[in-house]
Amino acid sequence: MTSEAAERVLSGTRYGVLSTADEDGLPWATPVWFARDGRAAFYWVSDPDARHSRNIAARADVALVVFDSQVPVGEASAFYARARAVQVPAGEVAAGMAVFSREADAQGIGAWDVGRVTGDARLRLYRATVTDEWVLAEDGGPDRRLPLAP
Repeated sequence: MTSEAAERVLSGTRYGVLSTADEDGLPWATPVWFARDGRAAFYWVSDPDARHSRNIAARADVALVVFDSQVPVGEASAFYARARAVQVPAGEVAAGMAVFSREADAQGIGAWDVGRVTGDARLRLYRATVTDEWVLAEDGGPDRRLPLAP
């Protein structure tokens, strides 16, 4: 049941909240539009000078939560993950952009190509590789997270 709950949340939500910390451990949270490769990897594009991008460069451990903020209180479902985030290395950009572009195109944003995140482009492709994941229990319990099997 929990894998189905995770898929339901992830399939129906376009933004997640990415939590990072700087080199001193000061937290920062930011919404990101994401594309995903199953539940194993989440991709987004960002400016390397953005605070969350600088934080990732200093400290790769991140947290991610994806949830539907439009449901009534008591009916929430959410996907939580701990992950390791990186600016995608040059040799892996094409594969990551294939995932990102496919989702962008499916959501009506339009396909992206590698040129939009390489060379002189302002944006870069980032990836969070999930290390641990949970879903919010569907029994209405307060912040009761159920771990998902890999």
